[in-house]
Amino acid sequence: MTVVELNDIRAWHTLLLLILFLGIVFWAYSKRRKKSFDEAANLPFADEEQHKATIKKENMS
Repeated sequence: MTVVELNDIRAWHTLLLLILFLGIVFWAYSKRRKKSFDEAANLPFADEEQHKATIKKENMS
């Protein structure tokens, strides 16, 4: 039976985290995700017209 050394565990852990990081980077920058990310980026502006109408209504009161 082989004894697993701490440095071997650290090396495999580092490799696993590197692969996970690269996977997340490729997922985030993939062209298939661009549309959904663009939609999410514009969510804060989705109700801008409603907000302007509310402000205009409050100012008229």
